[in-house]
Amino acid sequence: MGRFRADGADIDSDYDEHGVRITPRKGEAAGVRAVLVSLQRSLSQMGLWRTGAAWARLNQRHGFDCPGCAWPEEHGGRKIAEFCENGAKAVAEEATSRVIGPDFFARHSIEELSSKPEYWLSQQGRLTQPVVLRPGDDHYRPISWDDAYRLIATELQALESPDQAVFYTSGRTSNEAAFAYQLMVRSFGTNNLPDCSNMCHESSGQALGESIGIGKGSVTVDDIERADLILIAGQNPGTNHPRMLSVLEKAKANGAQVVAINPLPEAGLIRFKDPQKLNGVLGHGVPIADEFVQIRLGGDMALFAGLGRLLLEAEERAPGTVVDHAFIDAHCAGFDEYRSRTREVDFDVVSAATGVGQAQLHRVAEMLMASQRTVLCWAMGLTQHRHAVATIGEATNVLLLRGMIGKPGAGVCPVRGHSNVQGDRTMGIYEQMPESFLAALDRHFGIVSPRRHGYHTVDAIRAMRDGRATVFMAMGGNFAAASPDTEVTEAALRRCSLTVQVSTKLNRSHLVHGSSALILPALGRTDRDVRNGHKQVVSVEDSMSMVHLSRGRLRPPSDEVRSEVQIVCELARTVLGPDHPVPWERFASDYDSIRDAIAAVVPGCADYNRRVRQPDGFQLPHPPRDAREFPTHTGKANFAINTLEWVPTPPGRLVLQTLRSHDQYNTTIYGLDDRYRGVKGGRRVVFVNPTDIDALGLSDGSRVDLVSEWRDADGRLQERRADDFLVVAYATPVGNAAAYYPETNPLVPLDHTAAKSNTPVSKAVVIRLEPTRGG
Repeated sequence: MGRFRADGADIDSDYDEHGVRITPRKGEAAGVRAVLVSLQRSLSQMGLWRTGAAWARLNQRHGFDCPGCAWPEEHGGRKIAEFCENGAKAVAEEATSRVIGPDFFARHSIEELSSKPEYWLSQQGRLTQPVVLRPGDDHYRPISWDDAYRLIATELQALESPDQAVFYTSGRTSNEAAFAYQLMVRSFGTNNLPDCSNMCHESSGQALGESIGIGKGSVTVDDIERADLILIAGQNPGTNHPRMLSVLEKAKANGAQVVAINPLPEAGLIRFKDPQKLNGVLGHGVPIADEFVQIRLGGDMALFAGLGRLLLEAEERAPGTVVDHAFIDAHCAGFDEYRSRTREVDFDVVSAATGVGQAQLHRVAEMLMASQRTVLCWAMGLTQHRHAVATIGEATNVLLLRGMIGKPGAGVCPVRGHSNVQGDRTMGIYEQMPESFLAALDRHFGIVSPRRHGYHTVDAIRAMRDGRATVFMAMGGNFAAASPDTEVTEAALRRCSLTVQVSTKLNRSHLVHGSSALILPALGRTDRDVRNGHKQVVSVEDSMSMVHLSRGRLRPPSDEVRSEVQIVCELARTVLGPDHPVPWERFASDYDSIRDAIAAVVPGCADYNRRVRQPDGFQLPHPPRDAREFPTHTGKANFAINTLEWVPTPPGRLVLQTLRSHDQYNTTIYGLDDRYRGVKGGRRVVFVNPTDIDALGLSDGSRVDLVSEWRDADGRLQERRADDFLVVAYATPVGNAAAYYPETNPLVPLDHTAAKSNTPVSKAVVIRLEPTRGG
C-alpha cells in the first residue's frame, strides 16, 4: 500500500492486487482489535483533536448521527462510545483533514484520475470548491457557485421536456435536503427521482406493502431485546451493522435464541466481543447464533415455505397450539389459499433449493413453535434476487401464521444500509409517490406536481443509454460505482449533455461525465453548518422509524463548501425564478421553516420542530405495529401466494453473490483488508468452496476471470466479464461463490432485476471461471 504525503494530498504509489495475502479467518467480531483499528484510522485521517471531538459527539443526543448505517440508537442513557468500528471509519473518511484544492485538479487530468482505483480516489481528501469540466477539456477547473447554478439552469431550461432530466439521491441526505430536493424536482416538472433504495431495499418495501400495508419494519430496539427468537436472514451485522451486535447480546442475556440464515459463516454471527465490557476484552465474548442455517443462494423462499408446511402440519396434529387463528381470523386475508398451497410444498424441492437437511429444518420449526415473540431481520441477501419480493412475502407468512405482527417483542425488521435512506423515502424521494402526498404538496405550496411516474434507477440508466434523458444530477452517492452493468451505466452517463455530482469526496462518478460536468462540494454529517450567524441542524430517520436531530460540530474543509440544503435551495431559485411560490431563500437560511413545511405535508410529521427536539426524537406512526391495522387493498394483512422459485447451479458454473468487505461501506473503500474473512492487501478475490475448486480443475490461489451468463427476454445469451480474481478456498455452499462489489458490478446485467421491485439481482449471478487471459 502506498504512503501519504505529509499534507495528505496524494499517494505516491498504488496498491498491487497481486500482493494480496490470505490469513486465518476470524471467529468473532469487534473486541480490542476493533478499537485499535478505529483509533489508528481516525488518528491518521483526522488527527488527535478532531478524533476526540468527533468520537465524543458521534450518535450522542446533542451530537451528529453516524454517516454509516441506519441502525437506531438505544433510548435513555447512551454509552460514552456509541459507535462501532465501521462507524468510526465512516466518520474518519468524512471528517478527514486531507483536502483537495484547486492545485489537485490542475495536477491531475481526467485520464490520469480515471486510471486510479476507487480506494485511491477516496483517500485524497475532502472537496473544497466547485469545479467544472467543459466540453473538450481534460481537467476540472474552478467555477463560482453562481456560475455553476446558471450552467445547470441553462441546461435544464433547454430541455424539450422536464422528463429528460434525472435527479438521483443517496441515502445519506438529510430529511430537510431530501424534502427540498424533491420539491425542486417536482416544481421543475418531473418525478424522475431514483435513489439508492431502488438498488437495495426496494424489494422489502414492495413485499411489506403488499403483506402488511407499509413498507417499513414493525419493530423497535426494545422489541428485539424482548424477543424469544430472532431470525437473521441474508444479513451480516458484524460488518454491515455492527451496533446491532450489542442489541443481540442483550437479547441473548434475556433468553433469546438466534437463528442465522446465510450462505457464509460470518464472524459477527458466530461470536461478539463487546470492547466496552470485561468479557469482550479479556474473555471469549458472547456466542450469537444458536443455529447456523447455511443456505444456498436464492433458497430462502423455499426455506420459509418448508417451515410454513411444518408449522401447518404441527397445527393439524395439535389444533390450536401452533397457528394463531384469532389473529388470522381478525386481521388476515388469504389464509385458506396459503394453507392449501403450502401443504403441497415438496420437501425434496426444499432440500434441493436450500441445501438444508430435514433435521435442521425441523429444529428451526420447533424453535418457531416454541417462541411467543419472534423477530425476523434481513438485508440485501434477501432483497437482491429475481424472486426477492416473493421471498420476503413467504418469510412474512411464517410470522403471520404465528400472529407475530403488532405485538411486543415480535415483527419484521428490514435492516437498512444508508443512514437516512428510509427518511429520504418518507420525505418524497420516490418516482411514484401516492396521490395524497402530491396533493398535499400542491395545496401547501401552490404548485402543480406531475402525476406521471418517473424513472427508478434501472429505468434512469436505460433512459440515458437511449438518449431519452440527457441531464443527470446526483445528490450524494457514487452512482457509476453503485449501479449494475458498469460498462452500460458508464456509457449512459457519458451520453449526457451535463452531469452534476453533489459530493463530499472524490469518487469514480466524477470521472464518468457528460459533455459538461460539475462537482459541487457539500457539507457532511460531521460538519458545522452556520447560516447568517445561526447554527443549523438536520434530521434523519433510522431503520425503525425514529426521527431525530443531527448536529454537525466540526469545522468544514473550506468556506466554499455549502450544505445540501443550501445548494438545493439556491439552485431551485436559479432554475425556477424569483417569483416561484416556494420560499427558497427562507428555506436556505432557516431549516426550521423546511420542517414546518414537512409538518404540513408529510403524514405523521405534525408538530415536527417540537417533537424532533425531544431527547430521542419521535417515532413515525406504523399502523400494523401500533394498532394491528393493515392499510392494504383488502384492509387486512395478506398472506403472499407465489409459485416456489430458487436458483439452480448450471453444470460447470457457479452462482455468485456480491458483498462488502469489512473495510468498506457500500462503494466507499476504507482499506484493502477484510480482517474477518482473512484477506489482506487487495479486493479482487472470489470465495469458492474447495469441492467446486477441484471440480472446475482449479486450485486455491488460481487467478481467474469471472464471466457472467444471463439470457435476455428474447432468449439470447448475454455475457459480462470482470478480469483477474484470486481464487480463495472458503466455506461457501457447494455451487455458490462470493466476491466484493463494486469490482463485480460489471457482471450484473442491467435488465436482470427483481420482479415487481426492479432491484438489480446482485445476489444470484450465474458465472463461469476462466483462467486469467494472458496468464
